[in-house]
Amino acid sequence: MAIMITDECINCGACEPECPNNAIYEGGENWRFADGTSLTGDITLVNGNAANADEENEAKEMDVFYIVTDKCTECVGFHDEPQCAAVCPVDCCVDDPDHRESEDELLKKKEFMHL
Repeated sequence: MAIMITDECINCGACEPECPNNAIYEGGENWRFADGTSLTGDITLVNGNAANADEENEAKEMDVFYIVTDKCTECVGFHDEPQCAAVCPVDCCVDDPDHRESEDELLKKKEFMHL
């Protein structure tokens, strides 16, 4: 599964530097697959979707920090627990019920992004 940030976010920014995949962005900030990963150029994501890693994508949220689901590995392969949730002072980094992935799937995603 992935982690999501709820609208209870106070925009403190504690989570952003903790993410090993650079999957967390400030509200209103555009994002790229290449940000903080080894990905460049045209790619095929682990889920089979095609993308360009260098292409800028629109912000998913405008008012609060957000997590790009396709980049989130719940810190599997890096840490024992999601670091965003560990440092969040208001407990708004929670499991995203709409995006469930096994540990093996999360490890494959990590390996894909970090060659």
